[in-house]
Amino acid sequence: MDAVTSPTPDAPTRTASALPADHPLSRGITTDAPLLAAYRGEKPSSRPVWFMRQAGRSLPEYRALRVGVGMLESCVRPELAAEITLQPVRRHGVDAGIFFSDIVVPLKLAGIDVDIVAGTGPVVAHPIRTAADVAALPELDPEQLGPITDAVRICVEELGSTPLIGFAGAPFTLASYLVEGGPSREHLRTKALMHADPDTWDALASWVARTTATFLRAQVLAGASAAQLFDSWAGGLSLDNYTRFAAPYSARVLDAVADLPVPRVHFGVGTSELLVAMKDAGATVIGVDHRLRLDTANERLGGSTPLQGNIDPALLFAGDDALHRHAAEVVRQGESAPGHVLNLGHGVPPDTDPEVLTRLVAYLHELP
Repeated sequence: MDAVTSPTPDAPTRTASALPADHPLSRGITTDAPLLAAYRGEKPSSRPVWFMRQAGRSLPEYRALRVGVGMLESCVRPELAAEITLQPVRRHGVDAGIFFSDIVVPLKLAGIDVDIVAGTGPVVAHPIRTAADVAALPELDPEQLGPITDAVRICVEELGSTPLIGFAGAPFTLASYLVEGGPSREHLRTKALMHADPDTWDALASWVARTTATFLRAQVLAGASAAQLFDSWAGGLSLDNYTRFAAPYSARVLDAVADLPVPRVHFGVGTSELLVAMKDAGATVIGVDHRLRLDTANERLGGSTPLQGNIDPALLFAGDDALHRHAAEVVRQGESAPGHVLNLGHGVPPDTDPEVLTRLVAYLHELP
């Protein structure tokens, strides 16, 4: 067994576990959903589609709901987070809800002083850059996840046979936010720490992996029928650095739900050269961004892994004719894989016309 997937104290070997009796999969409610069929490598009768960041800024009903409510606060109000999750499912008729959250929510719940600053993104008040900083990090108590599991249960109850996908940020991206103190283009402090003090990096990335694993597993046990690990910044790493400094910690998060019978989707931005390593970290489905053809991705992955993606978000602004031609080509490329779920190659841009998405879903559902 290679170093990426070997059991560690943070990722114990588990035997298969059953989901709770009231879970949608235990009751057979979402088992035959087109999304899950495609994630299993099957060819469902209709083409499943959902969009990363389908909930949020592009929807006027979301903006109305968020008036006077901070981003992170909206993520920990169960009724509000659930309503935001459900809005695009009602409007667009997509084949899944993606749990509305932010990748820094588990950090916030653990006690990290982090906030979402308008126009900037997540900002950490006290960056983590030394061994002493890491040693002082608080552990996330599962009891602190009550607002998250409550929101998931509300979503699942209303979604019925439509699956909910659990969501979490990958350890490399989250650890980099903690080191940099906020968004970064080059991740210079992060890369310097990885190489100059690998023990401190290991301690930090291990803490993030434990925290994220607790967060993602709680969503699945509360009712999510699939789980997606999102790595915003992994594309800034070489394959060697990804394999050494990022993949082992993503593997721990994916291992945290590997004993539960749900698909494990792994997606990263700009990760065309990392897809095999991302799969080897424990994913059962690989998300592909818009920079790589799906048939090429399928070849790189050996033709055995279901894919998700990868309509170019820029085409949402090109008019329906151009968008639908492009989407049909993505469908054609995706047919080479064992299973294929339509999605964008990144998230929905905030100024997208929602009607464009609604029409795109209808077009994709009507394709033979």
